[in-house]
Amino acid sequence: MADDTWSMKLVKAEPGSTAYRGGTDLAVLAVTSSTSETFCLVHTGQGVASATKRPHRVHPSKPAAHLTDGHDAVHDGKIMAWSMVADPLLYKMDYTDRHLVIQKEGYYYVYSKVSFLDSELFYHFIHQKTKLYNGKSIILLMSRKYSKKSNYMRSNSYLGGVFHLYKGDAVYVEVSNTSNIIRHKPSENIFGAYMI
Repeated sequence: MADDTWSMKLVKAEPGSTAYRGGTDLAVLAVTSSTSETFCLVHTGQGVASATKRPHRVHPSKPAAHLTDGHDAVHDGKIMAWSMVADPLLYKMDYTDRHLVIQKEGYYYVYSKVSFLDSELFYHFIHQKTKLYNGKSIILLMSRKYSKKSNYMRSNSYLGGVFHLYKGDAVYVEVSNTSNIIRHKPSENIFGAYMI
């Protein structure tokens, strides 16, 4: 087991600099403006994670997916898209054309949360496309919110349930209008499924 001891020391950072060095021996983070003196703490010793290396991810024991919103996700008018750069979890499932595609038959907990600005009517669905119905979509879960006036207050909707899904089935999220979706943080909008 690595020695996790460390010490800190104060060092002066050069004006206008941004620095970070990670590793097992040194970590420094400093951001300075061109007009002020800035000092930063330097961490020396073991157990400092590198900024470029991600910790090893342990794979789930069963198929699972957890997707979030992100700057690379381009929504359709009603169909939500999900980020492939905002740390997605896809294990033994595929993501194709805004759909999660099931690779192994079984019971899955399917869920979605969306954050939105209230409009007169906002709805949130999780659909299933299945070969059992000639590729047609069926609604698995639905939420509706009606406001008397369009007050543009923040709100959210969470849907989740257990469903028997077949290999090749696809699930996806539809909302009344993706332009009402709040997209400040990836965690405000999520979509996923996992085999139980």
